[in-house]
Amino acid sequence: MEPLNKLTADGACRTVFSNDVSFASFYNAAIFEGKQIIHPDRLVRYENDISFIINDSKRAEDKKRRRDIVVKSDINGIYCILGIEHQSSIDETMVIRCGIYEMLEYLKQAENKEYKRLVPQIIVVLYTGPKKWNSPVKLSDYFEIPEELKKYFDDWKIILVDVKEMDTSKIKDEQTRYFIEAIQAMYKGSYEDLKRLKRMKKENFLYAAIIIGSIDQVESVLEGDEMDMCEGMERMAEGFRKEGEARSKSKYKAEGIIEGKLEEKQNMLKEQLGIKFGSLSSNLTNQLSKASIEKLNVLTRHIFNVTNEEDVLKIIN
Repeated sequence: MEPLNKLTADGACRTVFSNDVSFASFYNAAIFEGKQIIHPDRLVRYENDISFIINDSKRAEDKKRRRDIVVKSDINGIYCILGIEHQSSIDETMVIRCGIYEMLEYLKQAENKEYKRLVPQIIVVLYTGPKKWNSPVKLSDYFEIPEELKKYFDDWKIILVDVKEMDTSKIKDEQTRYFIEAIQAMYKGSYEDLKRLKRMKKENFLYAAIIIGSIDQVESVLEGDEMDMCEGMERMAEGFRKEGEARSKSKYKAEGIIEGKLEEKQNMLKEQLGIKFGSLSSNLTNQLSKASIEKLNVLTRHIFNVTNEEDVLKIIN
């Protein structure tokens, strides 16, 4: 296994869910609403190298792809292939990629004489990025389909789980639940939520930090081999609290600058219109005070074209 401070987000995710208990607990929560359908003692690691060749008149390209975590298990006596594909960023081609992986797996099975029937497979896309997923989750999201063809169209879709929105109460295994809750708390910058996870294994805590990209915080916690977990939690939680305060200060500063520019623009236009019209009614003065910076910018560009207060009100309302 790679040193913790050199692991990528994908590597950290693979390490956590290579544990059969964590894999089963996650799958049962994400797919089966917490029902214990997948049992960790029935999981078998599945070789999932996928190779394929793209041939056209100009090139032949050999591509290889290993899906992140793939296991084989039985559900009610029927063997199935279950996978987790980790995504730390939004990928607009995710539906197409997953479709390719699954079809190639079925093709590999079909060409294998040992298979009397194909083995069904499910892939869960675990998204751990900071933004809300805003890309396609099914094939029909990519294009319009004529009404006449809709009943013939096979709409391929992915199972997307956003870690930030996952209901952790359905995760049976304590350490797996703590792992997901740690990621959620780190994204929220929640000092109190992190402090409540003191029974979490140190390595899972660090994997969560690696996944969200908190490298500085990870390096801080990694100082010293024998650091107490509670101390590490406190230090990292404090770091997130300070990061949150810094973001808030930056936000308030930016908002203050915008407010200052808005007030300056309002006063300038009131003065210019006062000179142009002789005086301003209380209604127009109030409307100018409420107008957005975008509306005031439009008014500035048309300042020489307005001839009365009605012209001004049409622009800013």
